[in-house]
Amino acid sequence: MRINRLTLVAGVALALLGSVAFAADKKTVAVTSIVEHPALNAARDGVKKALEDAGYKDGDTLTFQFETAQGSPATAAQIAQKYVGEKADVIVGIATPSAQAALAATKDIPIVFTAVTDPVAAQLVKDPAKPEGNVTGVTDATPMPDQLKLIQVVAPNAKKIGFIYNPGEANSVVQLENMKKATAALGFETIEAPATKSADVGAAAQSLIGKADAIFVPTDNLVVSALEAVITVGTENKIPVFSGDTNGVERGAVASIGVDYFKSGVLAGEMVVRILKGEKPSAIPVAFPSATDLFLNQKTAGPMGVTLPADLVAKAKTVVK
Repeated sequence: MRINRLTLVAGVALALLGSVAFAADKKTVAVTSIVEHPALNAARDGVKKALEDAGYKDGDTLTFQFETAQGSPATAAQIAQKYVGEKADVIVGIATPSAQAALAATKDIPIVFTAVTDPVAAQLVKDPAKPEGNVTGVTDATPMPDQLKLIQVVAPNAKKIGFIYNPGEANSVVQLENMKKATAALGFETIEAPATKSADVGAAAQSLIGKADAIFVPTDNLVVSALEAVITVGTENKIPVFSGDTNGVERGAVASIGVDYFKSGVLAGEMVVRILKGEKPSAIPVAFPSATDLFLNQKTAGPMGVTLPADLVAKAKTVVK
């Protein structure tokens, strides 16, 4: 009987030691997003999918945290500081403001960004090929000339392009400058329509009535979060709305050429896995989208005053009918 008791005690002790070892191996990946909308949510889901595919299961071998700043840079800073205080193993910053907030909060904990258009202009890295420090990630940059060529095909008479953006977001300012260069080179004109909060997006769109032949919504998180207000202006005034965010087409934009945010999230998640296994962010070059997808919306084309060419529809990855 005594032997059985000793065996039982030894078994319990081994089980406890095993649970302690398991807890020590458990990793924490803390994700922060500046706002929730379909594109950024897809990026988050892609990160989680890559972790799961690598064997990091939330609640088992992984603690997966997610918080959104609801569009507030101040809240993004608080979230980042919270994650640093909790000693997360890796912080994932979705969109420029959240990635910047994470970097401001720590120079030690590895940071992986995604949905960032220009990480150099955002001062996240100096050299994308050789990112120094604790940051690397995936960009969502789509060449503006490609966006304008799409506008030319869908709305051949459009010459003045309305550009709705948040001047307080570095990502958006870079896109505006790229749009100005592209429009100047291709004989277009850019009409700026700034909005500093989501409630202003509708008014910004209305300011383009009679001034713009088409509206382009960049991958600006504030504007994308209120995209329906822009779509309403477009459909009521026969102004075609184009989106840099492909998810915007399902919400009503007539056309978009851009990256797949879920795939970008998966790529960022694979970087997180490499870091969890011991690699340094500085050893992982920033990744650029290798291909773009074409999305079209036949349902809103008519109300926005355009017709989608059959050959363009045939090339599209997704057509909303």
